[in-house]
Amino acid sequence: MANAASMREEAESIAVKALGFVASDPELLPRFLAITGIEAHSIRKAAGEPGFLAGVLQFILAHEPTLIRFADETGTPPAAVGKALRALPLGDDNHEHSI
Repeated sequence: MANAASMREEAESIAVKALGFVASDPELLPRFLAITGIEAHSIRKAAGEPGFLAGVLQFILAHEPTLIRFADETGTPPAAVGKALRALPLGDDNHEHSI
């Protein structure tokens, strides 16, 4: 079984791939920016915030055709995206605790 650090590293790698996927798509990027309220020039700064990478994966997971296309284009199994989400800060669906 992989340790927590390596699981998080792998999850971050998948999320960074997902961010690149979204950023390079002329239809997805504006939708992502509109949903998150982030301005395009602020993405780099926002990427360092807790929960941002989890948000990218949530965006991918929210639309099955986008998930399947991401999986196909990056060779990432769709189930690995959900697993990665749960390994990232604020990606575990634990909404009861405040930050």
